[in-house]
Amino acid sequence: MKTHSVHARTMVRLNRAAWFATVAGMCGSLVSIGLARFAYTPLIPPLIQAHWFSPANAVSLGAANFAGYLAGALLARLIAAALSSRQALRLLMFVATAAFFACAYPLSVVWFFVWRFASGFSGGVIMVLVPTSILPQIPAAKRGFVSGMIFLGLGLGIAASGTLIPELLRLGLRETWFGLGILSLLLTVFSWFGWPADNPPALRSETSNDVSFRSKISLTILYGQYAANALGLVPIMILMVDYIARGLGRGGDIGAAYWRVYGIAAIVGPVMCGGAADKIGVRLSFRAALLLQGIAVGILSFVKNLVAVGIATVLLGIFTTGVVPLSLGRIHDILPHSPTAQRTAWSRATIAFAVFQVLGGYGYAFLFSHSKENYGLVFLCGTIALVMALIVDLFAREGGSTADLSHPSTLLVSGKKRYKLSLEDRKSEAGSR
Repeated sequence: MKTHSVHARTMVRLNRAAWFATVAGMCGSLVSIGLARFAYTPLIPPLIQAHWFSPANAVSLGAANFAGYLAGALLARLIAAALSSRQALRLLMFVATAAFFACAYPLSVVWFFVWRFASGFSGGVIMVLVPTSILPQIPAAKRGFVSGMIFLGLGLGIAASGTLIPELLRLGLRETWFGLGILSLLLTVFSWFGWPADNPPALRSETSNDVSFRSKISLTILYGQYAANALGLVPIMILMVDYIARGLGRGGDIGAAYWRVYGIAAIVGPVMCGGAADKIGVRLSFRAALLLQGIAVGILSFVKNLVAVGIATVLLGIFTTGVVPLSLGRIHDILPHSPTAQRTAWSRATIAFAVFQVLGGYGYAFLFSHSKENYGLVFLCGTIALVMALIVDLFAREGGSTADLSHPSTLLVSGKKRYKLSLEDRKSEAGSR
């Protein structure tokens, strides 16, 4: 029975339109987040050295992207309703591209702030609209794979920040911005006709008021877990290279090498986690992600061995990007037949992640500066956040009710039982096709 179900699942194929939409989604995440956000980090020192901005302004301009991202996530559904998802995605891809070219001319701090904000705004809208526009039109058995491919762009952007940017900087700072703009323009053109022509029928006819109370509880828990995941990852995003270079005394070159490893792992993260979700179920994959992230950040808190730090770096690279499709998959599990509610939920999850990413960034910076640069303490806070998210997941049933504590085995087998049920659902779906 189980073998037959797995076979039926693997027989599902993506058609041409689905593949085009998947590639367009990957281009969108690469341009709007992978390049627009992560490529800025290695540009901060050159911006300061070239006297374009003071150190304080360079950091604040980086925060402008996060502020724009939050605003975009908040307004994404309104923009899609006014323009349609397809037109909104095309427009915001163009805005993100224009921001690269505009940033090549630092006319003033205000000018640069506006374009960094616009870049972040585009990323917030695209991050909400891409998966909620594409995944409802993908067969359920392939959504894990497709979501992984969509968010592959995040990993490509992180990897590019450690490899492409240093090479472009050899040509000059302005030329680097132009290079990023040209790459973004090519990806925008390549994805232009791949976006779905319209929202799926269910998205047009369905009302968003049919979410059950138990589903709302589950979603609220997920928002909290996703926010806690942000708190767990922020220390890595802001301190990883500095920790290896200064904290461990290994120098900037070794720190940059580890960042490149982190980026390479981030490339495979979405596809690996999406594939795991298709094979063993989203919830078990999500639990494993929280567990392994907690272990990895814990290693950075207490262990100074470079091999162990390297293992932690790989794990964190995988799940920095991989946790995104897993969180989206959890939303689809909670709201399996409600595309409109899925879009609303994903928007709220994205907002929760963005808010706590900003709060965590400023909070950890304050803690770091007032603890005599205690890296271990900052990493420990991230570990605690991830462990708390895992504990909540272990003691929460689907639908928001708590697990029966008198039967601890329930915690271990509940994910497996749901996985078996999902295989049966997929078998029925494949048979109907």
